[in-house]
Amino acid sequence: MRVGQNPAKSIDSVPQPANVTVAVVTYIPFLSGYYAQSLDVLKVCLESIWENTSADYDMLVFDNASCPEVRDYLNELQRQEHIQYLVLSDKNVGKGGAWNFIFQAAPGEYIAYTDSDVRFYPGWLAHSLAILEAFPQTGMVTARPMRTPEAFYTATLEWARSQPDVVLENGQYIPWETYLQHVLSLGTSAEQAREWYESRSDWRLTHRGVQALVSAAHFQFTTRKASLGQFLPFKMDRPMGQVRSLDEQINQAGLLRLTTCDPLVTHMGNQAPADIGSRPTPASTRANRLAEISFIRKPLLRLYDAIFKLYYQ
Repeated sequence: MRVGQNPAKSIDSVPQPANVTVAVVTYIPFLSGYYAQSLDVLKVCLESIWENTSADYDMLVFDNASCPEVRDYLNELQRQEHIQYLVLSDKNVGKGGAWNFIFQAAPGEYIAYTDSDVRFYPGWLAHSLAILEAFPQTGMVTARPMRTPEAFYTATLEWARSQPDVVLENGQYIPWETYLQHVLSLGTSAEQAREWYESRSDWRLTHRGVQALVSAAHFQFTTRKASLGQFLPFKMDRPMGQVRSLDEQINQAGLLRLTTCDPLVTHMGNQAPADIGSRPTPASTRANRLAEISFIRKPLLRLYDAIFKLYYQ
């Protein structure tokens, strides 16, 4: 039996979602070892989005079973209305599981996805959306120029060569400093980076007065939600290591993979930027140098990997 009328019936309208959903996936199981600075990195990520995104958007955060400290932080942000949609998974469903949820549940027409270790700069979203509008066949726009294997963007080159109103150019369009900053964040040595940089080149497209570089990456990208539906669900049986299947499927579907010409995001990895975090002490710096010695580093990493698998898989 119902007593009285539901007060919600007197509400004439409800707020509509923003046209863009900025979606973030987090996974920080503890705050030590590899993850010692990961909460600080997450804070930089979220704060840089709030500070440097002028367009209207809603934020969706999917937490993949992080530790209590991270969840407390995220819950407080939602109470402060900085996060519009917060999903707290009680187990790590991997990036594929998080993508299956996000790419279906995000209410916006556009999804701007990011891992939680990315820092954003002014103009990142506006430039990404401009490329999507100028190149309607685009399946992924990353807000940073980079180089990826050509196998992931063959469809982009085929499309560009078939369009009489598209200007396709090849050359060194990514400055060395921009290239180096990104590959160092992935653990590559400066020597290897220089060899790769000098042996490769970039493809640049111009269409409807908008320029973009050919490439993209799954760690951060903006796309139309409708473009992702054909790839769902993702079937990944490991938390990480299989995410390039999205890059492959976008290329196989004939969709373009592009980046902005300027670096408007930075991949931080697991180290908080020096301008916001505490710098290492001389003692910890010496310890880090010692830990980089090959015959010390390799067994330590194997031990760390074994302990992580024991407790978190």
